[in-house]
Amino acid sequence: MRAVAGPPRLETGRPERASAAGGAITFSVAFRLRFWQESDSRCLLAALGVNSFRGGKHKELWTTWFQCVRALRAGCTRRRTFLWLVVVMAAMSMRSDRAGVTSFIRSHWLQPSAYLRILHFFHSPALKLDRLTQLWAQLTVRLFHAGLVRVNDRLVVLGDGIKIPKEGRKMPAVKCLHQESTSNAKAEYIMGHSCQALALLVKGVGRCFAVPLACRIHEGLVFSNRSKKTLLDRLIHLVYGLHLPHAFYLVADAYYASQKVARPLMQRGNHLITRMRKNAVAFEPAKPPRKRRPGRPRKYGDKVKLKNLLRPAKNTRTVAFAVYGENEVTLTYRCADLIWRPVGELVRVVAVHHPTRGKILLMSTDVTLDPLEIIKLYSLRFKIEVSFKQAVHTVGTYAYRFWMLPMKKIKWGSGNQYLHRTTQEYREAVRRKMDAYHRHIQIGTIVQGLLLYLAVTMRAQVWSAFGSWLRTMRTEASPSELVVAYALRNTLAEFLLSLTPTNKLKKFLGRYLDVEKCPGFRIAS
Repeated sequence: MRAVAGPPRLETGRPERASAAGGAITFSVAFRLRFWQESDSRCLLAALGVNSFRGGKHKELWTTWFQCVRALRAGCTRRRTFLWLVVVMAAMSMRSDRAGVTSFIRSHWLQPSAYLRILHFFHSPALKLDRLTQLWAQLTVRLFHAGLVRVNDRLVVLGDGIKIPKEGRKMPAVKCLHQESTSNAKAEYIMGHSCQALALLVKGVGRCFAVPLACRIHEGLVFSNRSKKTLLDRLIHLVYGLHLPHAFYLVADAYYASQKVARPLMQRGNHLITRMRKNAVAFEPAKPPRKRRPGRPRKYGDKVKLKNLLRPAKNTRTVAFAVYGENEVTLTYRCADLIWRPVGELVRVVAVHHPTRGKILLMSTDVTLDPLEIIKLYSLRFKIEVSFKQAVHTVGTYAYRFWMLPMKKIKWGSGNQYLHRTTQEYREAVRRKMDAYHRHIQIGTIVQGLLLYLAVTMRAQVWSAFGSWLRTMRTEASPSELVVAYALRNTLAEFLLSLTPTNKLKKFLGRYLDVEKCPGFRIAS
């Protein structure tokens, strides 16, 4: 990977004389640019409190971050669009609140005029969503190459759905959704967006985690009543839209134990690991007939109710095994290779009994995979749930609030929005708004992945720049996305002031910086 081109600096004019008012020195617009000069770096760093970092070594966090972001340049057709992408990603990486686009303005101390420009950025076709997604998937494989969890030389991709509450009555694709949750804090029915997401399983220091790859809204809109696409079809389209360079296992829950998911994966040499429902059935391979008869040979043998595999039998095994981050527990499992009718081929079914979590039926379309490996991989599927939590509460991936003015207000409890009888202009407006949602989600996905990359590769620097305290912090392990966000927030000024005057990003930020709100640009007399 190429090193970041020399740090950027602004062209500055002759500063005007500052005047003291109210016990503080307020600098003019022309003098604002002077603080971007290298000669004034020490003064500003002292005012910002950055001098507490010894030797300026903490700017390496932002330097590494910026080097990674440069690999996404091909996803933007215009240089200005890419610069706005950098600004938005930097703001999403360190903002202290998740109040929509206004939080981007506050995190960078930008002028209010930048608000409408950022709104336009999310709606701009100059940011190619599909190309950006592919670039991020390829970059993820390169960045986490050493830590990728591989089984039989295959990557492990996690898939799941997430439902995002949205109360906007003029937001396309918002519909009434049912939440299958045992939590008392969640309502049974909500209005919101139904998304499906993919993540890559990576091993860090002391833990595994899911690096998000892509997420899309897959419900709520019907552009044609002839469309027969289901959520499963859309997930497969999302998987192969990533153009991953290696074969993979897709690990998903019982909803995805379907022919529409398993068969497209197997046709391209990939495999599915999932949970089976208790009422599922399979068949033993048919025994070869003693005498050849006319017609097609029999393929399916005796029917097997999979729940019967949970009963004790001679081939039941007991082993001490660690799952879900627990210490070694005694698991009882039973394995059988049966023909699953949706794919018409042999699959490996593993019936597992956990002493505290109960019984479960797992299935893998790869019959060469060890049963304990199947159990381990499915137990790691929960890492994508942890990733969702960080995306919602730390990064703000789903904190978009883009409304569509000409849209007719929807009512609480309404379902899909049917658009096949609306005008072409209205449908294009809906697609434009949906693209804005997806750009926000994809940028948040990339930001979360970069935070995880810094957590894995620059653990010591992150903890050193954290500058705060958590009750559960363990400096010997990889930090969380929250800790990395704090570290980036504390080192932003040091990184910006280290840029050379010719850097395009520094010139770009200088046009929108609001010195009245930036700490250090107003120094008490």
